[in-house]
Amino acid sequence: MVRSLWSAATGMNAQQTNVDTIANNLANVNTVGYKTQSAQFKSLLYQNLQTVTTTANGDPKPTSSQVGLGVRNSSINSIFTQGSLLASNSDTSFAIEGDGFFSIRGSDGNTYYTRNGDFTWATNAGGGVILTNTDGLPVLSSTGQAITLNSNYVTSKITITKDGTVCYPDASNNPQSLGITIGVYQFNNPGGLEREGDSLWKVTEASGVAMNEATNGSLQKSNIVQGYLEGSNVQVADEMVNLIVAQRAYEMNSKAITTTDEMMQTANNVKR
Repeated sequence: MVRSLWSAATGMNAQQTNVDTIANNLANVNTVGYKTQSAQFKSLLYQNLQTVTTTANGDPKPTSSQVGLGVRNSSINSIFTQGSLLASNSDTSFAIEGDGFFSIRGSDGNTYYTRNGDFTWATNAGGGVILTNTDGLPVLSSTGQAITLNSNYVTSKITITKDGTVCYPDASNNPQSLGITIGVYQFNNPGGLEREGDSLWKVTEASGVAMNEATNGSLQKSNIVQGYLEGSNVQVADEMVNLIVAQRAYEMNSKAITTTDEMMQTANNVKR
């Protein structure tokens, strides 16, 4: 009977994590480039009450008798479906159509990756301008260098082609390449990336190394769309349904604990 108490307790803990995950998805419904998460579950150990054996007449029993000992969270997976493209008034807003990621140099010197293309031109120490994210971290080019321009360029006239090439108009107002391309990278297993907060992702052994779209000809190239941002891929209706299911599962596990407590109380009162 005590098994049911522990099994139900593990169910409540697992569903609490599930609710936390759903709540985080809903909280980030307006976060640019956010990718929804999904909690996965797996059963715990099973206790053999009776193994496959024979009856008193010597006939073989077809099945054994096992009772489960609860559940736990096995993983929280990120779902990398394409988010909706949202129009932006900023010339430094970029959305990615495809599987690519922008690369960002963190304050610690390491390279991180993001789908959040809400960038801006900032003044650097040399008097020029540098393309950064909203936290001032440099956006990297396809060669892994910060995208910097001298002070002669008017940032409002800079355009970006769909392959990420930085262009500036000539005397005839025709965009000309500046020889700089915004870096876009892909991963064999994006689900293995580690979240770092601020819409940034960190490379892990599970994700594999970053593959540069500019140098890897086997990759299907992503398109960069200027004047748009990729919204969160959270589906509010689905998350609300998942929240109701998780809440009901939590209540049922709580009811199992209450029922077990009443059964134990009844057994304890038998001797009285």
